[in-house]
Amino acid sequence: MNGLIIFIIAAALLGWLLFRKKTVELNTVNLPVNYREMLWENVAYYRSLTDTDKLRFEEKIKGFLSYINIRGINTTVEDLDKILVACSAVIPIFGFDNWHYYNLRDVLLFEDAFAADNFSTSSGERNTLGMVGTGAMQQIMILSQPSLRLGFKNETDKNNTGIHEFVHLLDKADGDTDGIPEQLLSKQYTIPWINLMNETITEIRKKKSDINPYGSANKTEFFAVVAEYFFERPDLFKVKHPELFQLMEQAFKQQPATKK
Repeated sequence: MNGLIIFIIAAALLGWLLFRKKTVELNTVNLPVNYREMLWENVAYYRSLTDTDKLRFEEKIKGFLSYINIRGINTTVEDLDKILVACSAVIPIFGFDNWHYYNLRDVLLFEDAFAADNFSTSSGERNTLGMVGTGAMQQIMILSQPSLRLGFKNETDKNNTGIHEFVHLLDKADGDTDGIPEQLLSKQYTIPWINLMNETITEIRKKKSDINPYGSANKTEFFAVVAEYFFERPDLFKVKHPELFQLMEQAFKQQPATKK
């Protein structure tokens, strides 16, 4: 398996080296005939949108899938997986026009959780559910297929692996993955964000917060974890963390509606 992964990564990097100076070529995307049914049944965020915004959401899905390759490693990529990967990408940037993930070309779906050091799903500490590539794996994202699906199936747990990893990409868009979304957040909100982030991380470490403890690992993970909460349970997040909610509204230029 590791040899296959290395081959795919090498192929992706070769493609980037050959075409990095050219305009990204967009592929024609034909969504499955039942894609609206898939969205309605699996994506609570989509159900909460107005009819007009549903159409705009669908167009953004098509746009994302036109330039991103989604491949399975020891697993079959189904239509639902492609839809869920695209939704993970579109939800955080739905408030922005013409957003393009220039720092991503390939999404690899693994059969299960994997070891971060060697990408194995059969040996080592297999506790990684998602990863944004760096260095030799630049422009590659890895997701556990079961975790991707569970993130949308469980609508009350405040967790979504796909959204988490795409928020890391947004954080990385300014050049630094540091938990400070400078590309998203206006300058006047940066200092309040840093101060509130530090205060909330302290609360999490003291077990005085309902935010996932993983958010206290560092500022980078904090941003991704609270974004999951913001999009998965906006109603609860607004009540429990009103100041954070307001800053997240400013960062993502949207207020997720209460789920239907």
